Amino acid sequence: MEKRPYYITTAIAYTSRKPHIGNSYEIVLTDAIARFRRQQGYDVFFLTGTDEHGQKIEDYAKDAGVSPKEYVDKVSGQIRDICDMLNTTYDKFIRTTDGYHERAVSRIFRKLYEKGDIYKSEYEGLYCTPCESFWTQSQLVNGCCPDCGGPVKPAKEEAYFFKLSKYQKQLEEHIESHPDFIYPESRKREMLNNFIKPGLQDLCVSRSSFKWGIPVDFDDKHVIYVWIDALSNYITALGYDPYDEPGALYKKYWPADVHIIGKDIIRFHTIYWPIMLMALGEPLPKQVYGHPWLLFGDGKMSKSKGNVIYAEDLVKRFGVDAVRYYLLSEMPHAQDGSISYDTMIERYNSDLANTFGNLVNRTVAMVNKYFDGELICNTAAEPIDAEFKQEILSSLPKVEAAFDGFKIADAADAILSAAKRSNKYIDETTPWTLAKDETKRDRLATVLYNLVEAIRMIAVELRPFMPETSEKILQQINCDIDGYDTLATFGAIPVGSRVGTPEPLFARIDAEALLAELEAEMAASTQSSALAEEIHSVEKVDIDAFGKLDLRVGLVKDCKPVKKAKKLLQFTLDDGTGADRTIVSGIAKWYKPDELLGKKVLFVSNLKPVTLCGVESHGMILSTEDPDGTVRLVFAPDAANGAKLK
Repeated sequence: MEKRPYYITTAIAYTSRKPHIGNSYEIVLTDAIARFRRQQGYDVFFLTGTDEHGQKIEDYAKDAGVSPKEYVDKVSGQIRDICDMLNTTYDKFIRTTDGYHERAVSRIFRKLYEKGDIYKSEYEGLYCTPCESFWTQSQLVNGCCPDCGGPVKPAKEEAYFFKLSKYQKQLEEHIESHPDFIYPESRKREMLNNFIKPGLQDLCVSRSSFKWGIPVDFDDKHVIYVWIDALSNYITALGYDPYDEPGALYKKYWPADVHIIGKDIIRFHTIYWPIMLMALGEPLPKQVYGHPWLLFGDGKMSKSKGNVIYAEDLVKRFGVDAVRYYLLSEMPHAQDGSISYDTMIERYNSDLANTFGNLVNRTVAMVNKYFDGELICNTAAEPIDAEFKQEILSSLPKVEAAFDGFKIADAADAILSAAKRSNKYIDETTPWTLAKDETKRDRLATVLYNLVEAIRMIAVELRPFMPETSEKILQQINCDIDGYDTLATFGAIPVGSRVGTPEPLFARIDAEALLAELEAEMAASTQSSALAEEIHSVEKVDIDAFGKLDLRVGLVKDCKPVKKAKKLLQFTLDDGTGADRTIVSGIAKWYKPDELLGKKVLFVSNLKPVTLCGVESHGMILSTEDPDGTVRLVFAPDAANGAKLK
């Protein structure tokens, strides 16, 4: 029987900078859904990638001193590395700088122009560079961009426009007649009531004030608006071309089953994108799910706030599967979720170490201890077993319903509940007590069989969340019965099977020690950031200005305190000229005179003389200052007296 196709996409990530863990949530969420659908037997095509054009990229590249292509190559590589690190199973990674995509977008623009749905005019408005969007004065919020809250600036230029207004009624009717098209319901109401019904304005779809974009092939002064470019990836990845017959991939997978996107870009995906498809005469995606944000504590992650966490930071501390599990189990489907190291540690210890890990470890250990690793019987049943089996079996329909409604945290909770119920079953049946009575050997064997079978089912259900852990669990119970269809009935493992060796899945974390370590690292990072800011803020000088300084090496022949000055030491240096040089330095707090005798220090030789506490100083000895305020002299032990620093 041919598998039913299932096409799922993420929003392609913008290559402005390396993504933090909040950005990475979407790829893990989409991967979990893709893995679950594959388990159900669907022929899944999972698309992700990077969005690489626009003025913001051009500006970032200029600041970095590289070409836009060099800039996006680096960031796109980082994004793909993060996708791979998080063990995501995308089928294609598209880049909007891919040649086939650029060609298709150019032809889409031309097709819409030839149809009369794109026309040339002039735009005057307020432009937000980060969002690549024009706004009217009435659309601003406190004088700022309504999407990102950033500043806008007046802009006037010749541009091409897309007739959104022509398709307003058609879009409104489609949304009303397809109640699941925009999900969740709150997003649908927002789009209809706040954006569509008040009236759609035609959309500016080209720019002529920058060059980093796909050129309009019949008017090379213009580049195509980044959202026309980016949104088209969902069909160009399948080989779509408006002038050619649909290819095999497009005919098989389009329309998409669902676009998984952040709530901040739902307007583009539920207004601009469907109208583009209507104008091209193509089917609309079946569903657009606008997921909430993952916040740090109770605030959005921001480098300026110093609260950014990157995926590799978490993976280093907790492992890939633990990070995946947290992201998927902690995020509500319609409200923002949060992450912090405190909550991550708590969830790791309670769910992974105590519940899943403890269940598997002690069950496998008991089978090995009492039956030399063999499952010998499952027939000595008691009433409690039926209730236990039913609760384990009930987890699957809960998981299915949760995935169907994008309530992935609910699916994780259903599996966790099955594991908790299994641990409770151990406490209720007390295998260690049964083991003391030889007449209850079959009962003990049945209890342990039930536990191993429950663990098998839990492991299969866990696969979309923690694929590596799922495999480890199945290895520990030495079982390859892992098909989705085996979850409908309890008792798939044959009697006589043998389990493997128990190994801890998740070692408990010492929360106090880890948090102290993280706090120390954060303090060091803050100091580094402050130092970087200090360095970058120092006024820049040219080589000629630097060349005016004469830096030399001097041997300390004598050193003594300056009278009536606690901070000052008086140095007598051999500067290589044959005459002694006197320099006064405020170094007394950190060095004793005796420990400096015979040392070679660096000094500025061409400073104008200055008198300090009655002593005439001819130069300045060089030193460094650590973040904690400690001052250290710069020594040059192997240099000749009077040697010049170059």
